[in-house]
Amino acid sequence: MSTTFKANLLKIYLFKFFGSLHFIAGVLIPFFTDWGGITFTQIMILQSWFMLWIFLLEIPTGTVADYLGRKHSLILACVVNIIGALVYASKPNFYVFLAGEFLWAMAMALMSGADEALIYDTLKKIGDTKKSKKVFGRVQSFALAGIMVGAPVGSIIAAKLGLRATMLLIIIPFTIAFTIALTFKEPKISHEIKSKNYITILKEGVKFFYKNKVLKILALDFIFIGSIAYFMIWLYQPMLKHSGINIIYFGIVHSAFVASQILIMNNYERLEKIFGSKKGLIFFSSVITGIMFIISGLTKCIPIVLLVIILGGGFGLSRRPLFVSYMNKYIPSEKRATVLSTISMLRRLGLLVINPFVGLLVDWSLNYTLIILGIAAVLFSFISKVEEGHLID
Repeated sequence: MSTTFKANLLKIYLFKFFGSLHFIAGVLIPFFTDWGGITFTQIMILQSWFMLWIFLLEIPTGTVADYLGRKHSLILACVVNIIGALVYASKPNFYVFLAGEFLWAMAMALMSGADEALIYDTLKKIGDTKKSKKVFGRVQSFALAGIMVGAPVGSIIAAKLGLRATMLLIIIPFTIAFTIALTFKEPKISHEIKSKNYITILKEGVKFFYKNKVLKILALDFIFIGSIAYFMIWLYQPMLKHSGINIIYFGIVHSAFVASQILIMNNYERLEKIFGSKKGLIFFSSVITGIMFIISGLTKCIPIVLLVIILGGGFGLSRRPLFVSYMNKYIPSEKRATVLSTISMLRRLGLLVINPFVGLLVDWSLNYTLIILGIAAVLFSFISKVEEGHLID
């Protein structure tokens, strides 16, 4: 039986790789502006629309995962992802893109919390939860490897077949991910959960998060710095363009940007020794993120711009599996997907509000936007209430 569940982990790694094989990633901004014909402000409005629907769907879909099963939630997410890609590639129109973002928001909401809950309960089943930090880092590494491979391939697809093809051909890896999801073995966590209704699970999951002080402290740090780091995904291509780098190299830079995240996520323990403690890694990863944003707003020097993209995005976006591992120590299995979805929902809510303002700031000044975001990250690093005792392996 334990061998069956150990195989679950390999399947999850492959699932994350193919589900993240986004050919669009390396040409995301050109896809929207050149093929789609929309402005950067409209791109950010699309992202707020995306966040709005994830905010509205996050808890319901997390509850679905707890009520019907994580496996079924992930299977459904793959199906919706495929439909979303078809809609997005159908016509270069802002309102069509709104429909595509709605579908992708639903897919991400169905996946959010469900995949992490399935992983952790699989580890519980095989008696290996002490390795959760390492496993979550590896899972995220496979997801990033998909993006890293997909970005330069997408640049080639765009050059040979056009920008629309980078979206349309995503259907292939999404279908492979769907096939893998069908083979997941879901651990039985509790018979009691099957007798509870949807509303009961929802209320209990949200109430548990609200009453757990340590969980809220960890979530705040994760959400704030993660939200700032998120903008590196959207701003690095304008930064490259501003520095005079040709679009043909965007995919390569994206791969390097993702590779840095993989490197960091697979060396948490080594970095904890370098920074002195687990708390040290949490602190310095947020400070480095902020400093890199500030530097990027002060120069157009290509080597420095490349460095800040790789380090700033690397440290800022590699914190998720670290925090997920720590937060899971405070959440019981029967509430895991719902509580994790609650935390993701709060992050989406913050981005929903911030996105349009960042869009307007970028239209005003890309440099000042980067500096403002960087200062916010550095200041938060010094007021975060995360303590060493909160960080349980």
